[in-house]
Amino acid sequence: MREFLQRLLRSGYVGLLEGEVARLRAENRALTNSLLGTAGFPPVDYPEAAKPVALPRVRKRSWPQMQARRESDAARDMETNRDERVYGPVSHS
Repeated sequence: MREFLQRLLRSGYVGLLEGEVARLRAENRALTNSLLGTAGFPPVDYPEAAKPVALPRVRKRSWPQMQARRESDAARDMETNRDERVYGPVSHS
């Protein structure tokens, strides 16, 4: 329950910050174009702000999955090392 409330508050806070950033960017564009207009330059067209993209969720691996991965990596490394001991190092030139 506590974790749910923390996520709820954090997501709302992030949303407020993103809204504030958008407001400040718009204000900065308006001020810049106002100053340019006063100096006799045409206003600048700013590209549209990038839309926020939802990031893919990172899949959490279980301990047995991580152990199986380590074992398969170790077995592959042992196979590579065995080939080098039998046939000698391979020249890549």
